[in-house]
Amino acid sequence: MKTMIYSMICAICVICGFTSCSDDSFDGDPAKDWTGTTTFFASTDAQGFGTYYMPSVGRVGDPMPFYDQRNGDFKVLYLQEFTNNLSHRFHPIWGVSTKDGANYESLGEVLPYGTNDYQQDAALGTGCAYEKDGTYYIYYTGHNGNCQNREVVMRATSTDFRTWTKDELWTLNGPDYGYSGNDFRDPQIFVADDNLYHMVIATYPNGGGDPCFAEFKSSDLKTWEHVGRFKMIWDRMLECPDIFKMGDYWYLVYSESFKASWSRKVKYMMAKSYDELKACFNDGPKWPADGHEGVLDTRAFYAGKTASNGTDRFIWGWCPFRSGADIHEKNVNVGAGDGNEPNWSGALVCHKIIQHSDGTLTLGAVPAMAAKYNQAVSANVMGSNGYNGGILSGDGAYVLYNRLGTANHISFTVKTSNNWDKFGISFVADNTYNIDIYTDNSVLVMYINDVCAYTQRIYGIQKNCWSINNYGGNITISDVKVSWQ
Repeated sequence: MKTMIYSMICAICVICGFTSCSDDSFDGDPAKDWTGTTTFFASTDAQGFGTYYMPSVGRVGDPMPFYDQRNGDFKVLYLQEFTNNLSHRFHPIWGVSTKDGANYESLGEVLPYGTNDYQQDAALGTGCAYEKDGTYYIYYTGHNGNCQNREVVMRATSTDFRTWTKDELWTLNGPDYGYSGNDFRDPQIFVADDNLYHMVIATYPNGGGDPCFAEFKSSDLKTWEHVGRFKMIWDRMLECPDIFKMGDYWYLVYSESFKASWSRKVKYMMAKSYDELKACFNDGPKWPADGHEGVLDTRAFYAGKTASNGTDRFIWGWCPFRSGADIHEKNVNVGAGDGNEPNWSGALVCHKIIQHSDGTLTLGAVPAMAAKYNQAVSANVMGSNGYNGGILSGDGAYVLYNRLGTANHISFTVKTSNNWDKFGISFVADNTYNIDIYTDNSVLVMYINDVCAYTQRIYGIQKNCWSINNYGGNITISDVKVSWQ
């Protein structure tokens, strides 16, 4: 079932092009019974996102999650993207805290970029956070094309996670260990089988060659020894690596950056030991036995990295914004999943990682999400074709439901009559699909049977109608529920 369900396209169609409506405000026009209409409303995103976090100004880039045992919460650091960055100085590290992956408190700026255009960390790049013996560490990428090495690994320390001191005298420089000085980035720390801290860095061999991971180890998070390198897949740069052990398996989660944009997705590899994990790309990739090359989500979820509180493991990534569409401009649904390269940065999306008995991974809804969307509303049929008693029959059949709110939880069950029925997505499984959809402004995340996650950015969802469509055969729809946040 996990194999075939990944051939899907979107199951839910937002009806947004039938007719134009008045420019009058949706919320402020008492002369119109909006609840009884189906005409398109040109809605825009609200200033704030309640579930899929966006800062009040700018957007989220490359999350760096960390579970803070001292405070009992997740700290999710990220690269703060502004619409108009300075030419050389950009991407300070900002952060949010959360206990459940559904409710966030802003930490504001955690680590600023350098004070002038010629400092090594004039621009900051992805890294990670860790804590040992009361000291917090952020290892990050210092990026500056004006310097001898465009990218190096740097660090900062803190005793309270509020006031940080950059270690100006310490860096890891790629050329010192036989690696590129241009691409030496995205450090990630974890504890390996030897009970030592290990750090992997995405890079290239100095002088050329296929990309690889540089590996270092340490007993104290301060002094690092070069261990060696291990392969990436062919000529594909694997960004934002995250290595962890879960149950009996070791995992490498990565974001695959490749010349062909279809491959730009968050994926994973798995093995029974750390050494086997490092060998997963030797002589061709040893893909997980999940039938879709370890893909975890769509191209509208990128730079995913994980953190665990000891009970649950969550993964955070960003859902890209679409070109020419924000609260001040006309909504344009292009540039995120339509074949074009997604924009960099967007809204913070969190999934729960689900581990199956064979070790393979899928993504499911964060448990706290359902409780957050707790205002039940009626799901009224506004129009239909080929719909009778919960059954959609024939090609082009649909059932249209009433308007949504700004943030919605939609759930329903679909039962197909055979293995070739299609209802907006095309796949073969056990013919029963329990579907949960969460929306927050223009961000939509859909889960099917806990084996499929589908993130997408669709402007105009809120305050418009939605439908379930059929493309041949018969499907039965039941338990349709809608709730607002």
